[in-house]
Amino acid sequence: MDNISLLLSEALTPYQVTLTSRHASADFDLQLVDPAGDTVLQRSVKASQLHDQRLLIDLVDGIQRDLRIHEGRLQPCVIAALKHARQGRAQIVAA
Repeated sequence: MDNISLLLSEALTPYQVTLTSRHASADFDLQLVDPAGDTVLQRSVKASQLHDQRLLIDLVDGIQRDLRIHEGRLQPCVIAALKHARQGRAQIVAA
């Protein structure tokens, strides 16, 4: 699990990543702390997300998106507009 934590820290620099195992389940608590020491993000992560490469990539992508929103570099409405445009293109291609 230390390797996964190290990989997450590398992918989410400059944030410090802490991964804590929940004893009652196979889930983990993931916490991101900014360089000032403030907790920026906390979420529960399933063990399967950490052991499957595709799911791990999706997890990191989602966290990076959430960080961009938190930092004010991306607005949630922009994400919705991009998804809507992508769906519209997919329907045109399928027709």
